[in-house]
Formats: sequence, C-alpha cells, structure tokens
Amino acid sequence: MLTTRLKIIAASFAVAGALTAATSVTRAEDYPADNSGKNVRDRAAGAMTAGAQSNAPADVKITQQIRKAVVADKQLSANAHNVKIITADGVVTLRGPVKTVKEKNTIGAKAQRVAGVSRVDNQLEVTSHR
Repeated sequence: MLTTRLKIIAASFAVAGALTAATSVTRAEDYPADNSGKNVRDRAAGAMTAGAQSNAPADVKITQQIRKAVVADKQLSANAHNVKIITADGVVTLRGPVKTVKEKNTIGAKAQRVAGVSRVDNQLEVTSHR
C-alpha cells in the first residue's frame, strides 16, 4: 500500500516535471529592449540628453546640488530619484518619469532654489494620475 502511494507520488512529480519542461518560460532577456519612442524623441533637434550636460564647474555643481536635494527627499518615488538633471549655462532641464504632478512640481521647485540656476525646463512626465 505504501509502495503504491509512493509510486503514485513519484509519477505525479514526473508528470509535473515534464509539463514544466514542455512549457516555455518567458524571461525579460528573451525580449529586445525597445525604447524606440523615447529614442526618436531624444534624436529630435534641440532635445536635451545627458550628453548635453556642461562640464563647466558651475553647471556641474548645480546638477550635483539638485541631485542631492532630490535623493535626500524620501517622499519621492524611485523614479523621481532617478530623473535626468541636465545643466548647461545655468539652464536646468529635468527629464524622465515621475509618479505624480506633486513629484514633478517638487523636483522643479528644488531645482529652481539652487544658486546659479537661471531657468528650469521641467520636462518630467507624470506616469499616473494621483
């Protein structure tokens, strides 16, 4: 009786294993990266990308100070902590996704408060409607 039960259990595991092996597993690495929409937008004339960041000491300092202020704000989402901050000639461009309009406005205000900023171009994209 015990041997029969063990055989049934073993057979069940064998069938489950065969079904698992036969089922294709889809993983993220099986899909090509597709940022086509964003890539096209970034190639547009005048689009600010990370490559447009000025190496002038004043611009680098502005970007660093904004980044520190954004990362220090624990109320912001992970996306908000990772927005692109690009400074050239005192003009700060903010790009990337944030969760709410409040996050967009908070980051824009933080950027505006940094000494040396002449203008903030807030291009942050709200990904939800909360």
